[in-house]
Amino acid sequence: MKILHHGAVNGVTGSCHQLIINDQSSFLIDCGLFQGEDSVDDLSIEFNIDTVRALIVTHCHIDHVGRIPYLLMAGFKGPIFTSVASASLLPLVIEDALKVGVTRDQKIIDTCLRLLKQQIIEVDFKTWFDLPCKGEHTAKARLQRAGHILGSAYVEIDIGTPPHKANNNHRVVFSGDLGAPYTPLLPAPKAPYKADTLVIESTYGDKNHQGRKQRTQTLKNVIERAVADNGVVLVPAFSIGRTQELLYELEQLIHASAKNSPWRTIQVILDSPMAANFTQQYRKFKYLWDEEAKQKVAKGRHPLDFENLTTINTHSEHLALINYLATRQTPAIILAASGMCTGGRIVNYLERFLTDETTDVLFVGYQGRGTLGRDIQAYGPKNGYVLINNTRVNINAKIHTISGYSAHADQAGLIKFVTGMRKKPRHIKIVHGDDDAKNALATKYREVLGNEVKVEIGKG
Repeated sequence: MKILHHGAVNGVTGSCHQLIINDQSSFLIDCGLFQGEDSVDDLSIEFNIDTVRALIVTHCHIDHVGRIPYLLMAGFKGPIFTSVASASLLPLVIEDALKVGVTRDQKIIDTCLRLLKQQIIEVDFKTWFDLPCKGEHTAKARLQRAGHILGSAYVEIDIGTPPHKANNNHRVVFSGDLGAPYTPLLPAPKAPYKADTLVIESTYGDKNHQGRKQRTQTLKNVIERAVADNGVVLVPAFSIGRTQELLYELEQLIHASAKNSPWRTIQVILDSPMAANFTQQYRKFKYLWDEEAKQKVAKGRHPLDFENLTTINTHSEHLALINYLATRQTPAIILAASGMCTGGRIVNYLERFLTDETTDVLFVGYQGRGTLGRDIQAYGPKNGYVLINNTRVNINAKIHTISGYSAHADQAGLIKFVTGMRKKPRHIKIVHGDDDAKNALATKYREVLGNEVKVEIGKG
C-alpha cells in the first residue's frame, strides 16, 4: 500500500490523494482545484490514472472537487462515490466551476455534467460499500459525517490482504475537512473506532478557535458598531457552509433582540445565486441538521429564510444594489462569494466600498496565501491598498476577522479526532495546511501520542 498526494501538500488547496492498493488498483480521494498562490494555469491531470478504479468525494468545496471535469476529460470512467447530500450538490458546484473557469459553451458543460451524473453513486453514511479492486486485494469503504459542510464526510477504507481475514485488514482514514465543534446547523464529527494509517487535514493545526458564545457576541458587537454609522458590512463567504452558518447566527441575533432594536430592521442581503441555491439544498436536507436547528424549525422559525433576508439573483439587480447602497446611507449586511475574494460578486463590493470609512469588512473564514482576502487582512489595518481589476484601491474600511466561524476543526479538535479513537493509528500523514500549521500539529501529535506513532508531513 502507498499513498500519493497530488495536491494540498504545499497549502490548503487542490486536495487529491491517491491510495495505491497494488499495481493494478488505486483510488482517488477528492480531486480539487488549486487556488491562490497554489493556482496553476494548466489544470490537466498530470498523473497516470490507468489504475484508478474509483473516486471518493469527501465534500463539495471547489478545492476538493474542482479538477473532476479534467479527470473525466482524461478518460476516467469509474464510479464517483459520495454522500447523498453531496451527490445533490456536486453537479451544481461543477457547473459553476466550468462557467467561471473553463467555458461558457453550454454544450460542453452539458456533456461534462451528463458524464458526471452517470458516474455518481450515492452512499449513505455509516454503510460499508465495496470498491472495485483488481488483483489479490479487496477494498471496502465507509463514509462518516465530518460536520464541515452539508454532506461532508471523512472516509474509512479497509484493505484486505491475502489470506482474507479480518485481522489482516489495514484501515486507512482520510479526514477530508473536519468540522469545528458547536458549528451552527451540523453536528460535530465523531472519531472513528480505529485507523492504522490516518491522512489528516491541518488548516488550523496551530490555532484554537473562539468558543461559540464568544464568537457570536463578537459578531454582534462588530455589526452593531458597524451599522451605527449607516455603513455597509461586507462579509465574503463561501457559498456552501459559511453562508448558511452566518444566516443561522444572524437569524438568532434578530430573534433574540428587543422589539424596538435596530436588529429588527437591519437588511441582510444574500448576493450570490450559488449560495441561494445551496441554501435551498440545506433546507432540503434538514434531516442532517443538528438537534438545536431541528428544534427551531419545530417551533415555526426559519433559520435560513427570515423576514430581514433579501436574496439578489440577477447581475442587473446586483449592480443596481451597489448603486443604491453607494448613494443612500443605509446600513446593510452583505453576504457574497467568493469566500477568499478571488472572484464573484464580493469583488465588485470591495472595489466600490473599501475606500469608504463607514464600510466594515468582516472575514469569517480562512484566507489562503496569494488571495485578495489575505491581502486585505494584511494591508487593511495599515491603511494600505490592494489591486482589484488592475486598479489601486485604498483601504479605508475597517477590517475584522472572527476566527471562531471556521468550518475547520482547530488544533484541539484535530487532536481529539485521534485521541478519541479506541485503536490509535500507527502512521499519521499531515496535509492541507500552511507549513506552520502542519509543523505545529505534528509536534503536538508527537507530544500526545509518543514515539510509537510515526508522524510525517505529506509531500507531493
